[in-house]
Amino acid sequence: MSGLLRRPELTSAIGAVLVFALFFAVAPSFRSFDAFATVLYASSTIGIMAIAVGLLMIGDEYDLSAGVAVTTAALAATMLNYNLWLNSWVGALLALLISLAIGAINGFLVTRTRISSFLITLAMFLMLQGLNLAITRLVTGQVATPIISDMEGFGSAHAVFASSVPIFGVHIQITVFWWLFFVAVGSWLLYKTRFGNWIFAVGGNQDASRAVGVPVRRVKIILFMFVGLAAWFVGMHNLFNFDSIQAGQGVGNEFLFIIAAVIGGCSMKGGRGTVVGTAIGAFIFGMTNQGIVYAGWNPDWFKFFLGAVLLAAVVFNMRFESYAKERS
Repeated sequence: MSGLLRRPELTSAIGAVLVFALFFAVAPSFRSFDAFATVLYASSTIGIMAIAVGLLMIGDEYDLSAGVAVTTAALAATMLNYNLWLNSWVGALLALLISLAIGAINGFLVTRTRISSFLITLAMFLMLQGLNLAITRLVTGQVATPIISDMEGFGSAHAVFASSVPIFGVHIQITVFWWLFFVAVGSWLLYKTRFGNWIFAVGGNQDASRAVGVPVRRVKIILFMFVGLAAWFVGMHNLFNFDSIQAGQGVGNEFLFIIAAVIGGCSMKGGRGTVVGTAIGAFIFGMTNQGIVYAGWNPDWFKFFLGAVLLAAVVFNMRFESYAKERS
């Protein structure tokens, strides 16, 4: 029993069962397979980003630029494609380099200046938000990008990033399967590799980690680049799913990623958390987001409900951390 209570994802698993039971009881339409597919889709787009943000939090850092970085990746790809008449894959790969560079810059500044990642990434958030709007207006004359569905390579890119798979008559968005893939890869990375041990060590105690030879700066920069990679992937989904991007999108989503990670058991102090727990946290978000709609409730209740779940998760996580320390 004590081993079970040490699991960071325990709180999120209990919360997921309670949230599912609530909406299953009050919203008849929530019980259909189509509704479940919609819940999974909403969970996956948040969940992919939450995995990278959660790993970063385990390493004791935050990225407040993650939400707008998704939009930056999509805008970069679509404007490069449209204005240079590139193959869609070429624009996407160039956008990947930009996303990785943003992550690397965040990590470099945090590790070199030793300024809080909260402040560094808040500054990056503001800069990216301004660039997204200013450059889009400068190039297109408006805040929305032109469609690129007639570009070469769009069809294959759409199949990879934004298609759906029919299962028993229900269309499941491909992002759900990518989400599960990233959960598996992230869990393997965290628990089966030396780099995963380094993440926990750096998040637990940087000075002790550095003393035993852990490359603290490199680990943190790579973690920020993971966030950039995830932002690129979700940005490509948005681009190839909707074919046009609003330059003001993404503001506020960074908090959803952090909330999913915290609900999933990631410690605000670093050194503790799991990828599976983060995925469950994203699933709670998806159920809440769609369940309120299916129940016919006022959407204004969503943020209150999400805040209540976050508060409960933080309280329980602190209790479980204290319990684990007492038992160790």
